[in-house]
Amino acid sequence: MEERQVEEKEIYNMLNQKLVKQGYHIIGNHSSVKKCYWNHAALVEGRFCYKGKFYGIESHRCIQLSVTNHWCWNACLHCWRLRPQDVGIEWNETRMPFADDPKEIVEKAIQEYRRIISGYKGRPGVSPQMYKEATMPKHVAISLTGEATLYPRLGELIREFHRRGISTFLVTRGVRPDVLANLEEEPNQIYISLESWDKESYDYFNRPLVPRAWELTLETLEMLPSFSSTTVYRITIVKGYNDNETALKGFARLVDLGRPDYIEVKAYMYVGASRGRLRLDNMPRHWEVKEVAKKLSELTGYPIVSESMPSRVVLLSKLEKPVRYGNAPVDWNSPDISAPGEYEDTA
Repeated sequence: MEERQVEEKEIYNMLNQKLVKQGYHIIGNHSSVKKCYWNHAALVEGRFCYKGKFYGIESHRCIQLSVTNHWCWNACLHCWRLRPQDVGIEWNETRMPFADDPKEIVEKAIQEYRRIISGYKGRPGVSPQMYKEATMPKHVAISLTGEATLYPRLGELIREFHRRGISTFLVTRGVRPDVLANLEEEPNQIYISLESWDKESYDYFNRPLVPRAWELTLETLEMLPSFSSTTVYRITIVKGYNDNETALKGFARLVDLGRPDYIEVKAYMYVGASRGRLRLDNMPRHWEVKEVAKKLSELTGYPIVSESMPSRVVLLSKLEKPVRYGNAPVDWNSPDISAPGEYEDTA
């Protein structure tokens, strides 16, 4: 047993080294922080992430955190996550053998984030005031890689961030309704990632690694109206897969089920390991995403309230005004700055 644990530890150390080469800052046994494109864009260019327009997030003060570097209950075709077939190493992707202390994760996440942005101090074009603000992070996106709800102390982690005045955005595929229903503290916002609209499409595209993953997702959607936090469906559009009438009608049924506060219709991003599974032409242009969003708006009754061309994302909501979690100098009505974002161009 001890020999197996040593071997397992060696495997994860090897995997972590691969993440380090990709720009991840490893925290403890299973977590990591990585600089976001928009951390840089906000500090150097004064441009803010679409979450700034939509939810007030201050991009230069936002930590991008994973608490499950190598574990998930899905093997989605569009995911950039490091997977066994990508590296020729076998491990159990569904079970986390570690559970670090939440307080330690939070403290190290803040520490690593400050290390990441330290190079911007005194950099030409960077406002000293914005740099000072960046050293005091105000938001954390618990996403990045892996399925966050597999971390068994997630509620405690969220509470630790809130104790420090840091808002929390939890991104999940919704496969652990039991965890979400029993969180010690809710995040400020819950994102449910969706690409498929029924069990058949889910089994094909999201490649569940556990039984009943689709049924568990539906349980999560049914539960969403009971949360006090704001809720979001992030529907990732993969051109040629889920941009058709059948898919959109299926998504509309899912909207009726969970009645989210927001719906983000966002382009698939042709990056990482997904390039071995999908093609560049599966990544839609912004105008194509907007066409899909218009159709979904008609089917659901959710009006289009904002968009961000650099990120190829359109926001739908029935809220009369946004719930803002920060003081980003942009809002729903702000015009896009004509510059590329995470993608090569904004055509």
